[in-house]
Amino acid sequence: MTAELVRGQNHPLPQARLEIRVSAGEPVLAGATLSDAQGKVRGTEWVAHPGAPTLPGLEVSKQAAADHRLAFDLDALPESVHRVDVLLALPTGTGGPVRFGAVAAPFVAVTGLDGSEVASYTITGLDSESAVIALELYRRQDSWKVRAVGQGYAGGLAALLADQGLAGAAQLASGINDAVVQGLARSVAPPPPRLPEGDRALQTPAPAGSQGASGTVPPQQGAPGAPQHGSPYDVTGAASPVAPPAAQGASINYTHPGRAAGAPPPPAPTAPPADPGQPAQPVAGAATGWSMEERLYNQVWGMFEDLARTVAAYRSAVDFADSRMEQELDKVLSDPRSRIGGQGHVAREAAQTKHTELVSQARAALDRDLTQLIAESDVVEPALPAAFARWDNPVWHGYRVPMEIPMALRLGDLHLPESENLRIPMLIRLPLERGLWIDSGRSGQLDELVDQDELRRLAMDVAVAHAARLLAVYPAGEFVVHVIDPAGSAARSLTPLVRSGVLPAPPAVGPASVADVLTRLTERVDLVQMAVRGGAADALPPGLDTAEQLLIVNDFPHGFDDRAVTRLRYLADEGPSVGVHLMMVADREDAAAYGPLLDPLWRSLLRLSPVPDDHLADPWVGHAWTYEPPRVPRGSQVLDQVLDQVAEARRRDR
Repeated sequence: MTAELVRGQNHPLPQARLEIRVSAGEPVLAGATLSDAQGKVRGTEWVAHPGAPTLPGLEVSKQAAADHRLAFDLDALPESVHRVDVLLALPTGTGGPVRFGAVAAPFVAVTGLDGSEVASYTITGLDSESAVIALELYRRQDSWKVRAVGQGYAGGLAALLADQGLAGAAQLASGINDAVVQGLARSVAPPPPRLPEGDRALQTPAPAGSQGASGTVPPQQGAPGAPQHGSPYDVTGAASPVAPPAAQGASINYTHPGRAAGAPPPPAPTAPPADPGQPAQPVAGAATGWSMEERLYNQVWGMFEDLARTVAAYRSAVDFADSRMEQELDKVLSDPRSRIGGQGHVAREAAQTKHTELVSQARAALDRDLTQLIAESDVVEPALPAAFARWDNPVWHGYRVPMEIPMALRLGDLHLPESENLRIPMLIRLPLERGLWIDSGRSGQLDELVDQDELRRLAMDVAVAHAARLLAVYPAGEFVVHVIDPAGSAARSLTPLVRSGVLPAPPAVGPASVADVLTRLTERVDLVQMAVRGGAADALPPGLDTAEQLLIVNDFPHGFDDRAVTRLRYLADEGPSVGVHLMMVADREDAAAYGPLLDPLWRSLLRLSPVPDDHLADPWVGHAWTYEPPRVPRGSQVLDQVLDQVAEARRRDR
């Protein structure tokens, strides 16, 4: 998966041979500089540019262009090279733009030789700068990483090279620009812009001899005044209608006359214009989509991605500040004369001050983004439909059994340590593609504050809340819940489901009842699979319930023998594809006697916790997200009211 970097963020490079692709929209020159361990460019021979495009281990373009491909072989670089800076600059004296603020934001991507993207970075925030360090490739513990830099220079290429400690930076920059100007002068001029179809006349050459000597056009067949002949198969004898000839130069309509174009989605709501210098006010449903539900779903995921990006940028900036302070302190302490006395003390204070300044800047940027995201969350949360909303949302007070399945379901909230006041809804697409595992064991620091029996009760409460939400968002009769409670220990938590009558049968208690439920669901999976694979879905037995099935299993593996465990694993693997889903409420330690036999079962389920726990990691950035389970407000009757409506709708549907 491609890592979309933000300024200051780094990412490991999986291989040494790479390409860096640049897309700028306007001709820019691309180059690279090599630096040693102290970050200094030793000479002009360590600069790759259009006048000298090849260095050991890298090659850049020979002239300015809107798109570039720079080739790198990091293993072929000299051992003294510890950093490679990829730079972009606008050529001067060519009549083109002179600052990056007047062009589209440049885009750079690090790719493998097969074209697969490793990381990408869009360089934003540039204004008067005419040169910029786009990326930095650097060694770290015998491996290479890439960092998004985006450091611009209003003084152009000369200022950029001088900042890297290169002697004669102005002369080299002038020579590079001269080489670029000469290359542009030798290049072939681009062809004139292609006119759109509607602006170009359709010109068909007339055949030779089509005009008489006087220049008049002879009458054509079908022209006015010529005799018209109907089709020989036309019993009415009426002449066939002839379309009038198209006017010279008129555009041709290529639209299929019998194909109705799909209506475009209604436009997303727009925010009122913001005050000068202030961010735009957030609006619920401002994302793309064909319905408000889809827009809100996409907007929630956009908030998740924005929070992941801004926190990743903050953490990377802090790491950069720590690394920089460490390097500066090492440089000071490497000189014995500066270890003792005022010089070393002053250097340490300067390094610490710079570190504090960098961290403060990163925190200010993070706080700005968090403020905007919190404002957006405050607008989006009240507008969410029931399937996306928390139990304390007023939308549940006006709940009605839906007529169709929603696109997603809320399983809880997610947040990061840097954003304690911001909760992102955790939405999962429907129908479920994998089962759920509510872990009733101790796994996090917060679990130590809760008694083991209380953890089991909380886990079952969470399972009931999830089951009630699933029942509420499906149309009447299209979702059925079965419960296995071998020891009857979850009677208190299951009271809302049992009292409302939404369960087709009482919870299964004892080994015999457990085996009966598993047998019936296993047979259902087998029948549906055979019908689907044989293309005979209409040949299912008349009494077979085709609704989605959810099996809640409490206190696993209590009450399960080897055959029951095998059937449970079969349901977890094969059930979701035919509408049979599993929700386990269990402590993995209780099933330790089975050893690795049950490892595939646990891996196939999405693990959730009954208390806040940072066990969920996204594969995009890699943050450890803290999951908070859904909670029904204390003293609220919303869960009972929703289940009563579901039960009443089922009775009417029978």
